[in-house]
Amino acid sequence: MHKSQLGAIIIDCQTETLPEQADFWSLALGLKPGRSDGRYIHLEGKDEDLVVTLQKVEHPSRVHIDIETDDIDAEVKRLQTLGAIIVEKMERWVVMEAPSKHRFCIIKPARSDFESNANVWQ
Repeated sequence: MHKSQLGAIIIDCQTETLPEQADFWSLALGLKPGRSDGRYIHLEGKDEDLVVTLQKVEHPSRVHIDIETDDIDAEVKRLQTLGAIIVEKMERWVVMEAPSKHRFCIIKPARSDFESNANVWQ
């Protein structure tokens, strides 16, 4: 048995000016630019808001979701039975692709409400 839930919306930005992109998205979404490590900028809202993060990337800009889980291997297997495929296994997450060709990531829990709101899978 494991748990998972929608964890975040990631706005992939092919840009050299990530702070400028964060300015746009923070104003568009009514959030504030938060902590940054140069590759990621987290937008801050209310505790119950879905996490929105901008990520500096080399591939064309797009949006993807992160699914957070307490057992990455079990969640990857569950999603494979639904038709998803593994694109790449990273050190701390797995990139997958849905049958619709949309990419998404499987990550460890990041939201404070994970234990109380996550779906439980057998």
